[in-house]
Amino acid sequence: MTTTSLHHARGLILIHIAVFLFGFAGLFGKFLDCTPLWIVLGRTVFASLALMIYAKLFSGISLKVATSKDLGFFALQGTLLAIHWLSFFAAIQISSVAVGLITFSCFPLFVTFMEPLFFKEPFKKVDLMTAVAVFAGIILVVPDMNLSNQVTLGSVYGIFSGFTFAVLGLVNRRNARHCHPVSAAFYQNLFAAFSLIMPTLVIRTPPPSSQDILLLIFLGVVFTALAHACFITGLTRIRVQTASVIAGMEPVYGILFARILLGEIPDFSTLAGGVLIIGAVVSAGLLVFEPNTN
Repeated sequence: MTTTSLHHARGLILIHIAVFLFGFAGLFGKFLDCTPLWIVLGRTVFASLALMIYAKLFSGISLKVATSKDLGFFALQGTLLAIHWLSFFAAIQISSVAVGLITFSCFPLFVTFMEPLFFKEPFKKVDLMTAVAVFAGIILVVPDMNLSNQVTLGSVYGIFSGFTFAVLGLVNRRNARHCHPVSAAFYQNLFAAFSLIMPTLVIRTPPPSSQDILLLIFLGVVFTALAHACFITGLTRIRVQTASVIAGMEPVYGILFARILLGEIPDFSTLAGGVLIIGAVVSAGLLVFEPNTN
């Protein structure tokens, strides 16, 4: 195997590890007995601490922010990240891991229509086809329009999670700076944690137990900080298109883990909707893939 091939293979392995970890993270919505507010606060606190230690002690990555304007952008991104994860874990706790992951995966639907408006770019045929398929998948997942139905309510939270994730992605693109991705991930998690301190003090809910705190450490360090580090490092070795296709496996991993560890079995319509959404996202990634000519 040549040096280039080995470099590429290691990148693929790192991306798969990251997506594997991201897929497992959703299960913490069921493992933990605390509210989404505490889950996201714990996740972001421990993730930011782990990323800071990694940057300072192991990688030598600078965490210096160039301007106060950049700091303001990080604050906005952190707030969006907090809202995204709050709605994501709410979807899982209200309904199931499968519903939360599948409805969150609808974010390309929002990106399709918002990105051309944000960046004045033309609509692409493949994006419109993806959007139609994703919308059809959502219709299959949502059983009815009655919010007293737990699956419907969970789907609403999951779709909102996908929407906020799409907005976060667009803000990240517009406000890109000469900042290392690990540094960006650190500040986004840090500001997400700060944005949740006041709501946690105002909304008096039982704090996590000692067992829950241990699980939150695992969620923040392993399934957030380590996953981000693997994903970011993998992106330096392979194309973004390849990584986006692999990322489409996140709901598949999550649903499989939920079946094995929680005994959750999605119904036929949820699975059918998931196949449509995930299939559309992966296919879109394959259609825009450009072969490596290096």
